[in-house]
Amino acid sequence: MTTRNPAQLRQRRHDRVRKKVSGTPERPRLAVFRSNRHITAQVIDDLHGRTLAAASTVEADLRAKPTGNAGAAAAVGHLVADRARQAGIAKVVFDRGGFMYHGRVAAVAEAARQNGLEL
Repeated sequence: MTTRNPAQLRQRRHDRVRKKVSGTPERPRLAVFRSNRHITAQVIDDLHGRTLAAASTVEADLRAKPTGNAGAAAAVGHLVADRARQAGIAKVVFDRGGFMYHGRVAAVAEAARQNGLEL
């Protein structure tokens, strides 16, 4: 068992994921960040260092309801998929950010798929 900070362990996992996952203008990266209270998703073109679309439970229209559950994560997934399609993006590569593909992180991905993004 390790005594390291869990945030450091997550960052190490994220670094391992990022070695293989990179966003291009043709297929940007859908990056997810999960905190205890909120979840954020961004569509990022890593070659130019630009965020093309983003959604978060910190936004006023999503903050009215509970923000730390799978329902809120699904709402973020729907919203980021809508904004990505408006920006002309149909395909993305999913970046789980060092988090397990489970629960709220998986809910973002599934909602984005259902709303027209190809992951």
